[in-house]
Amino acid sequence: MLKILKYHWRAIASLQTCNKPQSVRCLSEQTVRTLRDLLGKENVSVTQAVREQHSTDEGFHQGKLPDVVVYPGDRAQVCEVMRLCYVEKLPVVPYGMGTGLEGGVIPVQGGLCLDLSCMNQILSVHSEDFDCCVEPGVTRQTLNTHLRDTGLWFPVDPGADASLCGMCATSASGTNAVRYGTMRENVLNLEVVLSDGRVLNTAGEGRRTKKTSAGYNLTNFLVGSEGTLGIITKATLKLHGIPEAVISAVCHFPTVQAAVDTSVQILQCGLPIARMEFMDEDSMVVVNKAYNTSYQELPSLFLEFHGSSSYVSEQADIAGGIAELNGGQGLRFARDEEERSQLWKARHNIFWLCRNQRPNSIGYPTDVCVPISKLPGVLTRAREAVHREGLWGPILGHVGDGNFHVTFFMEKDDQEEILKVQRIANEIAEDALAVGGTCTGEHGVGLGKRSLLAKELGETAIDVLWQLKRMMDPQNIMNPGKVLPPKLTL
Repeated sequence: MLKILKYHWRAIASLQTCNKPQSVRCLSEQTVRTLRDLLGKENVSVTQAVREQHSTDEGFHQGKLPDVVVYPGDRAQVCEVMRLCYVEKLPVVPYGMGTGLEGGVIPVQGGLCLDLSCMNQILSVHSEDFDCCVEPGVTRQTLNTHLRDTGLWFPVDPGADASLCGMCATSASGTNAVRYGTMRENVLNLEVVLSDGRVLNTAGEGRRTKKTSAGYNLTNFLVGSEGTLGIITKATLKLHGIPEAVISAVCHFPTVQAAVDTSVQILQCGLPIARMEFMDEDSMVVVNKAYNTSYQELPSLFLEFHGSSSYVSEQADIAGGIAELNGGQGLRFARDEEERSQLWKARHNIFWLCRNQRPNSIGYPTDVCVPISKLPGVLTRAREAVHREGLWGPILGHVGDGNFHVTFFMEKDDQEEILKVQRIANEIAEDALAVGGTCTGEHGVGLGKRSLLAKELGETAIDVLWQLKRMMDPQNIMNPGKVLPPKLTL
């Protein structure tokens, strides 16, 4: 058993300034030749352009260029690469579509970037059992296109067309989570290549039951691990029936409080709402400008109801009545697919639309999630903090499950503004933790929320996580520098 020291926070600064641990070797020419022998020359790249492409995501955090980028074609090749990296003590960072926001795929020690996009097969669909099995390069939209004629779909929708195994790695969520759950509720089994090249099937090879009491829940243990414990090479996922009827709606409110109160009351009434999204007035201004729409530029709720034709109409009427009681106005329903798609296009693209409003800007999103009863207060205080500091940070989120985002957009070279944003983002997260919430509802911990994770879980939990990390990744080569706060070990 590894002997693990207690936190030594004074050592954190020195640990963070080290480019590489002494035990980690730099990439050698011989290693590159070996990789090319294993994967083929065309699947191993050390060119500057490819390395730069794999050194960023959609978020704010900065890292290093990987030393090499490789493109395995199957699980066997992933195993061979991991065995080599284990021997060479070479850091490994898995890469899906690069749509993350917390620096999860950004190398901080160089090393090898494992791009899994070539492993893009939908391996099986069991329509009668409502499940499927996919490789890591399959994206959410690709799967749903493939499922179109089966009457089934995969509803977890983070907005971007992310890779499904990447969504497993971050425990992604999205607009449909209030009814269908997050990735944690929709993953049945994972195939994971460990740091030494061994293969782990978290629920047993070929298993795909909807429930099990067999031993520890390794599947949920790996969901959200962000590549720090292993490489996900296959995911078995739950599927859901496409609803008979769908109605979407948008409603505008005089205040943020009124909009959030409406969302809480709809849930308290027990309506099985499928989507309930909030956008503040700053967001609505951007939407109107980008799409030449005429939405009222007020705090707004975007709603969606799934079920039979009569049932969704009844749900929509009840929700509309609750909205009116809270001062809701301009309630607009969308019943056909084209109209619904146009309505949700605004919500899905809001991050990029806002970033386009400030050329040369970078986005910095918060990602807190709180108990529903605490949502109005936390969201209101977040808004006040943004305005107090004179910052521009549109607020949007999945208020149906207590998750919202204040997304700041800053000039890349304005260090004063960046520091101010970081301070307010931390203040918002601290407020969420104080009322029993979490610092990240769906984006993951990545690089930026490690200290917040320590405050959220506490010292004992972090000690246990480090013990598990050292057991599964004794060389500390699996996406090092992510998720867990720095810690001295013996």
